Amino acid sequence: MAMTIKNNIPAKRTLNELDRNAKAMSKDLSKVSSGLKIRNAEDDASGYAISERMDVQITSLDQANQNAQNGGALLKTAEGAMQSTVDALRTLKEKAIDSANDTNTNEDRAIMQKEFDQIIDQVDDNALTTYNGKVLIDGSHNDGITDVATHMTNQNLAEDTTGETSLLDLKNRNGEPLLMQSSDTITVSWVQNGKTSTVTVPMMHETKTYNKDYDDWVDPPEKEYLYGSEPYKISDLIQLAGGEWKYDSKVKSSVLSGSVVELVENSGDASYIGQNGFGVDVHTADNTAGITFKAKTAGIDGQIAGFTISINDSHGIPRKDVNKALEFTTTIFAENASPDNAITLQVGTKANQAVKAGFSDMRAEALGLKTPPPVETLSISSQSDANAAINVLDNALQRVLDQQTKTGSIHNRLEYTSANLTNSSENTQAAKSTIADADMAAQMASYTKNNILLQASQSMLAQANQNSSSVLSLLQ
Repeated sequence: MAMTIKNNIPAKRTLNELDRNAKAMSKDLSKVSSGLKIRNAEDDASGYAISERMDVQITSLDQANQNAQNGGALLKTAEGAMQSTVDALRTLKEKAIDSANDTNTNEDRAIMQKEFDQIIDQVDDNALTTYNGKVLIDGSHNDGITDVATHMTNQNLAEDTTGETSLLDLKNRNGEPLLMQSSDTITVSWVQNGKTSTVTVPMMHETKTYNKDYDDWVDPPEKEYLYGSEPYKISDLIQLAGGEWKYDSKVKSSVLSGSVVELVENSGDASYIGQNGFGVDVHTADNTAGITFKAKTAGIDGQIAGFTISINDSHGIPRKDVNKALEFTTTIFAENASPDNAITLQVGTKANQAVKAGFSDMRAEALGLKTPPPVETLSISSQSDANAAINVLDNALQRVLDQQTKTGSIHNRLEYTSANLTNSSENTQAAKSTIADADMAAQMASYTKNNILLQASQSMLAQANQNSSSVLSLLQ
């Protein structure tokens, strides 16, 4: 081997090995200290891109999970306010039942009314419950709906009952005659905007029909009318709410007019009730026939909060089986038209992966417990008013419970959503770990190897330099 000093090739080669070992050991040291196999795009370009996307997905999933939990807290707050309203309605019904008992004097009922009014005010306070400054159940966060009228349905009468069925011919659901008598009296009570109205009429009402035998009908005298008496029909019974008998020149007969309610035309589908605020057809729960009426005026202002029918015999004794068969329950609650102001809970990592929570109006006015200003609250100041108030409170309770059930269902869904987001985050974290995390045992072995090689390279570099210095012996 030639002895040269200009180009120390062994030293050059040893230095290159030293540099490679130093770089390898530096990478191993970085991976061991960070725990990452891929620290930047230099280590693995495609792996780094995948790892970073997964990291973004993990943080997004964690934030969505936090959103779901925050949404659950909001829903829990709203549900708690509704529960307070349920408790208030429970107490109100207790007071109404107490007032309906004739062991109380009107003075007693006046005292009860004062407490009754205070509890109704509490219902309004409950509706102003807030979460992070948002008022929840005052109607300001309702779903997008159109004006809808109160609908009430009866499914206690025989399925072949129609609006033209005479009360004396009514049968119960089992087809058994109700056996009302022409000497019975009818009392209809209804509550609109917290105001209770009552009308009592005999079973038989006077009829007046124009005598068609007279051809020159121009403001006919009394002799040109035919008079008679007939029992009320179902349609008449319903229209007693606010209605009165008047002679109609178009049909040339006496008809009820001015009623605040009307029968729903079902077009041959006896299970049809009407359309809700979302424009969806509503039918009876079991799709069997029912008799349905609705308020003529849609929205909260026109809602019928309670409708009670009482049939008494000639001695003033209530016909309990008949009254039970003539009960109407609210099947569609009145709503004011509203834009879509439902609360949006972003619970996904993509746009529009959200759960919407709409809250109906839970104010006392919306529940039929009071009128708009000037305020008049639901009355229990007389026995008849208290009796009518019981049905109003049943309907109000049903309305609140429906919304509370809806809110609870969304809350349950968010719990499932949160659990799914947690699992997704864990699984994505595991996938990222497979790609980006360092195998510490392997990296330590590599680090130890490269450390030894580095030290060996340093020693060999010193040796290579020493070999070159032997040339000096030739120059002595």
